[in-house]
Amino acid sequence: MNARLASLLFASASLTPAICLSFAALVGGVWSYLALLSITVLVLAMDRSAIAAIATTRQENWLPRMITLAHFLILPLTVWSIGRAEGGAPGQIIALLLGAGLFIGQVSNACAHELIHRRDRLSRLLGTAIYCSILNGQHVSSHLLVHHVHAGTAKDPNSAPLGEGFWRYFLRVLVGEFTSGLKAENKRRQGHENRRTHPYLIYIVGAFTSIGIAFLLSGSLGVLVLISLSLHAQMQLMLSDYLQHYGLRRRLSKDRNLERMGPQHSWNAPQAYSAALMLNAPLHSDHHVNPGRPFSELHHDTTTMPTLPRSVPVMGAIALIPPLWRQIMDPRVQHYCPQGDHGNVMPPPAPDTGGTANVLSQ
Repeated sequence: MNARLASLLFASASLTPAICLSFAALVGGVWSYLALLSITVLVLAMDRSAIAAIATTRQENWLPRMITLAHFLILPLTVWSIGRAEGGAPGQIIALLLGAGLFIGQVSNACAHELIHRRDRLSRLLGTAIYCSILNGQHVSSHLLVHHVHAGTAKDPNSAPLGEGFWRYFLRVLVGEFTSGLKAENKRRQGHENRRTHPYLIYIVGAFTSIGIAFLLSGSLGVLVLISLSLHAQMQLMLSDYLQHYGLRRRLSKDRNLERMGPQHSWNAPQAYSAALMLNAPLHSDHHVNPGRPFSELHHDTTTMPTLPRSVPVMGAIALIPPLWRQIMDPRVQHYCPQGDHGNVMPPPAPDTGGTANVLSQ
């Protein structure tokens, strides 16, 4: 495959489901099922193929802007479409709701993540707007001020210790991310309170604006749809953090100096098509070592960067079953980060259930 075709394939990974979802919301019918298949079965099939999807520097600006536009088209269209389809075909409604939730959770979240790491004000505003629209504006502060400072330690609520199941993690992070981001913002504002609006005020206003628009589009049902989509998207975002940092801890030396964040402290999933779907966010080690590096320049090195056995969507599904997750992942954590290297954290929580088999060869 030539470079031009590989580049088009990279963009199509995120834009194809966006197009299908737009038709699903406007027309319904078979488009609802095609939209769901485009972000599930198609992604799995393309990851298993030998076809490459490669980003280019020419995509760095226009592709995130296109995805942002798609997000702010698909979100209200889905709320409006399901709101007016009350009593319609249940299968189509469920397919549209699931498809839109997966798109927002995997594509919109990844796009917003890319944008809030940019230096220009417009990109950061767009990324923040995406998070606010799904009632998750606090993630901006928590991610930039807490996660990227304390990832791989107990001070980061989004870094799961060895043995913590996803559902326990999810409930903990729902609260921990909000409070840790707020504390970080308050600390940053000390002595400068009058210089700028508190970001959390912006997040709250943004969330209520999104709720208000949903109500205007489809009444109370529209608000319920928005909340459902937002929770689905937030769960997927937390799944990504859970997968990408599970058990990998930075060492604390005897003189209490914390090891610098390195490529060995994040899990990666280099499958080409699903990585393209999420703007290379699964190439997570390089992102943490170089947070300002655009998605088109991120890379994966199998010799220094821990690698998940399957793609992020597949591993996310496995993480929903904690005993199976621990059976697959705990031996890998021990391989990359022996238990003796967990000195900077509190003892890991008791295992959910299930044994731990050595499956490094899987």
